[in-house]
Amino acid sequence: MGKALDIETRRKKQQALMVQMVERKVRSRAQQIYESRGHEQGQELQDWFQAESEILENSILAPLYRRSKTTSEATEEYPAPEQAVKQPTA
Repeated sequence: MGKALDIETRRKKQQALMVQMVERKVRSRAQQIYESRGHEQGQELQDWFQAESEILENSILAPLYRRSKTTSEATEEYPAPEQAVKQPTA
């Protein structure tokens, strides 16, 4: 069973590295778009979505990237009970 766990751990680490690689490409492309617009402020989200769309368009990693983003957003929105912070009552 230890070997199966090791393989699963390795697979998860490899997937995380691939997602990080895609994020770096998206970040770099978003920066290029920002610069091509003359450093105009206020369109960061649009730049990011355009870059993300361009990078993922022909990437075999697109499903993995999207799944990881969906999973991380769900985790942030609905934290595990042990991560939830209790608010003091008045």
